[in-house]
Amino acid sequence: MAIKVHGIPLSTATMRVISCLIEKDLDFEFVFVDMAKEEHKRHPFLSLNPFAQVPAFEDGVLKLFESRAITQYIAHVYASNGIQLILQDPMKMAIMSVWMEVEGQKFEPPASKLTWELVIKPMIGMGSTDDVIVKESEEQLSKVLDIYETRLTESKYLGGDSFTLVDLHHIPNIYHLMNTKAKALFDSRPRVSAWCADILARPAWVKGLEKMQK
Repeated sequence: MAIKVHGIPLSTATMRVISCLIEKDLDFEFVFVDMAKEEHKRHPFLSLNPFAQVPAFEDGVLKLFESRAITQYIAHVYASNGIQLILQDPMKMAIMSVWMEVEGQKFEPPASKLTWELVIKPMIGMGSTDDVIVKESEEQLSKVLDIYETRLTESKYLGGDSFTLVDLHHIPNIYHLMNTKAKALFDSRPRVSAWCADILARPAWVKGLEKMQK
């Protein structure tokens, strides 16, 4: 049975999974979820994700939700496909795991708020930008990026010397923020800026964008 990804192109979590599948050179079927019609709040979608959020993922009889859990499954089960997105050495994997947690716990909260306020809300007509949330999120993200700037003096990528799930997980939010005033937060830090340019130029990410735009 084919791999299926249920979601929407605008979703950073959906794009995280799609980018991972393309990096691993895996075929998959994209199933559009019409959230405007609230398909995500009804069955059959709720049988895939009871929290009514995209994406949902199927690989044969296996059903998963939560994008980072899905990408870890893909990276481990299909380790021999495409590029390696996890590190085999236990110590290196432990360090990588730390930075995966940093992305989810420290980077994602302010970055996703900025993406929502500066990109998604204007795009779908959900009202004016909340400048207070933007200011607070920029301050929080600045502190995280200061730490990233230091980390990137130690290795080429956040998780180590090779591109891994750590970097992949960052891409969707960074992509959106590069087209907003928040871009200055990344550009003002040379190593962070170079890292962003590197990961955004990955062929798998570019291919994923093209696929979703169609």
